[in-house]
Amino acid sequence: MFSLTGKNTIITGGGSGIGKAISTLFAKQGAIVHIIELNAEAGEQTATEIEEAGGKSFVYSADVSNQQQILETFMKIDKIDILINNAGIAHIGRADTTEEADFERVFNVNVKGAYNCLYAAIPNMKANGGGVILNMASIAAWVGLTDRFAYSMSKGAIFAMTLSVARDYLDDQIRCNSISPARIHTPFVDGFIAKNYAGREAEMFAKLSDSQPIGRMGEPEEVAALALYLCSDEAGFVTGCDYPLDGGFIKLNN
Repeated sequence: MFSLTGKNTIITGGGSGIGKAISTLFAKQGAIVHIIELNAEAGEQTATEIEEAGGKSFVYSADVSNQQQILETFMKIDKIDILINNAGIAHIGRADTTEEADFERVFNVNVKGAYNCLYAAIPNMKANGGGVILNMASIAAWVGLTDRFAYSMSKGAIFAMTLSVARDYLDDQIRCNSISPARIHTPFVDGFIAKNYAGREAEMFAKLSDSQPIGRMGEPEEVAALALYLCSDEAGFVTGCDYPLDGGFIKLNN
């Protein structure tokens, strides 16, 4: 079950965190992994680990917010079976404290970046009989999170784009779903704590972990496991759905 043998899979932001976990798991399941990374060094590190484990991968240095770069990169990939829009950035701020430049930066990476990849991949999928698209949304698309105005905007857009794409390409055999994680323990989280709470790292890590009703942060590998199901043939009847992966955050955080 859940074999991806020979499937060309594009993963944006595949050099670290959730993207890295998805890249390595998909390669293990037989996918040919194409990592698109702004940080080429991180992408190469993931690719090296995949190759050492017997998998197959390629790395492309590109900025998802630059449509021309994305179009040129996708043209290098003959047939696209799976697209995972994972690349994204965060921002802390409210509507009246978020500067225009920061708002545009989050929009350009998180929203326009996903659009650019959809724009480049869908014609390829249509020409080749279908495909699977998975977008990385967030619980921020479901609930109000303090000081996450621009980030929440971007993930709400991802949620809506998922539904739109799923509806528009039913007849082209293209499925599109999204995952909405709560807080996942990635290097980004560790860096955020170190930068903003120097000397209180352990305290803040515990506090952030306890904000999930289940009592801990999620692991990137847990997101990857759900991604594997949604992109596999076993999920062939699933499209237009968002899957919270949140340790009970949305429904149980009273």
